[in-house]
Amino acid sequence: MIKVTILYPNGEGKTFDMDYYANKHMPMVARLLGDSLKLQAIDNGLSGRTPDEPIPYLAIGYLYFDQLSAYRNSFGPNAKQIVGDIPNYTNIQPIVQISEVLQPPGN
Repeated sequence: MIKVTILYPNGEGKTFDMDYYANKHMPMVARLLGDSLKLQAIDNGLSGRTPDEPIPYLAIGYLYFDQLSAYRNSFGPNAKQIVGDIPNYTNIQPIVQISEVLQPPGN
């Protein structure tokens, strides 16, 4: 399984509209990626390691695919529309990491 992690780092002047992201952006992504997208999830940052530490990421999004080719074949044709929506919910340049899931949750 392939996991695409989209990280939105915290920082001075950074903004993130979680309502838009959860209720408009991610449903649009799911619709555009279609059946190749197996699962999606969202983390809303609450705290750093200690109560006094700021959160390192305001939000983290996850997209799961069976194979890397499924991600590339579905994202590529829709990249312009997906990336073009980013300014509607944040002023952050996201960091994207693509990983192979070696041990799925629950195992």
